[in-house]
Amino acid sequence: MSGRLERLSAAAGLAAALLASSALADERATMTGDWGGLRTDLAEDGIAFRGDYVSETFSAIDGGLRHGGGYTQQIRIGADFDLEKLSGWSGAIAHLTFNDRRGKGVSSDVVGNRLPIQEAYGDQYSRLTELSIEQKLGRLNLRAGYFAMGNDLGGMAIGCNLVNAAFCAHPLSMSGDSGWYNYPNARWGLAVRYAVRPDLLVRTGVYQVNPSLNDKANAYKPFASGSTGVMLPLEVEYDRGAGGGMPGHYKLGAYYDSSRVTRQGETGKVKGRYGVYLLADQMVWRQGSGGRGLSLFGQVTLNPKASAPITRWYEAGLVQTGTFPGRDADTIALGIVHAELNPRLRQAYADASPTLIDYGALPAGETAIELSYGWQAARWLIVRPDVQYILDPGAFSYRDTPNALAVGAQIKAQF
Repeated sequence: MSGRLERLSAAAGLAAALLASSALADERATMTGDWGGLRTDLAEDGIAFRGDYVSETFSAIDGGLRHGGGYTQQIRIGADFDLEKLSGWSGAIAHLTFNDRRGKGVSSDVVGNRLPIQEAYGDQYSRLTELSIEQKLGRLNLRAGYFAMGNDLGGMAIGCNLVNAAFCAHPLSMSGDSGWYNYPNARWGLAVRYAVRPDLLVRTGVYQVNPSLNDKANAYKPFASGSTGVMLPLEVEYDRGAGGGMPGHYKLGAYYDSSRVTRQGETGKVKGRYGVYLLADQMVWRQGSGGRGLSLFGQVTLNPKASAPITRWYEAGLVQTGTFPGRDADTIALGIVHAELNPRLRQAYADASPTLIDYGALPAGETAIELSYGWQAARWLIVRPDVQYILDPGAFSYRDTPNALAVGAQIKAQF
């Protein structure tokens, strides 16, 4: 108990320090400023440094496996190297990123649910997460190297106005049902993006599937063995804002993983995993000419019963940007997401314990409802009080667990 209190106290102390600093320099784009002009000079020479800190402190106050809290944090540092400025290589940029995560997971250690209450929890160690080269060729953009597939595909930035990993920023049915992988997980790959028109983008590529690269022992071993296949995605995005309308993004995508995997709920293997998805967000009301306004978002993904633990994924929500007078960058966000457990897995679990398990009593899936307020304390600092309610948190563990209520806050700071 004392250790947990110390961690929570440390988080509160850091938040207080950040807030005090923001009061003195709320116009800076980053917490550390321009380093006496050195940062700008380096960027003009072709080296742009970046870094950020995220902490998420939550407590489960009702339901779940038990009551309790947890603090997790992520520190990310990296740099982008403009190879045209540095070496004359026209249109090329090299990216290098390291990530470090520490702390305790409220979902994994307290509530016992599948949809992570803390987005920054997972892979609690330091690792190399990007080493790539990006090449711009007019309408065509290529990125090759070691990086997260989700950096280019299947994401919704608007979802990161909420904290649960189910909202920020990819449907978990993608990474949970195939070799799809998101930050901070990296693989070798080639990403291709082509602008058909300013408002119409096509994305595709080919990416390594290697589950062993999620192991802590391989955090700095990008050439570790264990490849099982390749991922082949295709995504089309319509950017309504680029065409002159109110901001909105519509993404239709599909992917195929060539890996041979265990058949879900049955004996034998299945060759290949796949899925389709539709992601959309749209501003529906704008106040004035700035960013104030109301946006809606939604997601649907479909996956086959033969290979997918999550066969259906439904998500919807809204984000109000600009809350009170003078708070143009603050947000209020509300979201609901439902992940449907593969019925074959439920049936197989019930069949394995016919005297103990009633199939009809097993939860069919898990649902998360979240409400958050994003306070833009400074250009480089966001403080996000948050409350989440988890329905059927034991669905993916085949148990009847009381609905859980968790409250907490997220802090995001740009270095």
